[in-house]
Amino acid sequence: MNPLLSTLLFSLLLLLTLRIQELIEACSCAPAHPQQQICDSALVIRAKISSEKVIAPSEDPLHMHKMIRYEIKQIKMFKGFEKLKDVQYVFTPFDSSLCGVKLEANKKQYLLTGQILDDGKVLIHLCNYIEPWDDLTFSQKKSLNHRYQMGCGCKISTCYMVPCSITTPNECLWTDWLIERKLYGHQAKYYACIKRSDGTCSWYRGGPPPEKDFIDITEP
Repeated sequence: MNPLLSTLLFSLLLLLTLRIQELIEACSCAPAHPQQQICDSALVIRAKISSEKVIAPSEDPLHMHKMIRYEIKQIKMFKGFEKLKDVQYVFTPFDSSLCGVKLEANKKQYLLTGQILDDGKVLIHLCNYIEPWDDLTFSQKKSLNHRYQMGCGCKISTCYMVPCSITTPNECLWTDWLIERKLYGHQAKYYACIKRSDGTCSWYRGGPPPEKDFIDITEP
């Protein structure tokens, strides 16, 4: 084989191998509507980030990898009352490949969702819904109090291409990607999927949900 061609093939194979390794090591999360992420989380709080500290495995034998411990000031708890009253620290993997979250430790406010471990520690990662508080819409902030949790019995299915349709009465189609070519579009920012008295689910936007204000189940 031609030496130049051989070198090019080897370089291509090396790059492909490295790329595959990157994909294997990278954090991967399934897309989910903010409501679904909040329903799946054990803890939902609004908090300020005060400081951060890197924790080595030798300092905490319960963790096999290096962790970041964020010291926070809890402003409000929306979910998790039955397990915790006040959260002082949240933990996340140090490496982004393990879905670690990098937050600004400058007293910036965040909406944090995460899981509560058996020892009472709070774990957050990139697959949780974590957003700067000021980036949330008024509708999202209002939905945190009760509306999102009203729809935790509903199923939110992502629609990537047509045709797509609901398969059960308690299902809402999430069409932001189909319409806007981005996941967190108009539907994610302004709508909640709420279960009605007859057991069906529909997208809703607005104040207290009177039955007449529900939109058609197939609309964003």
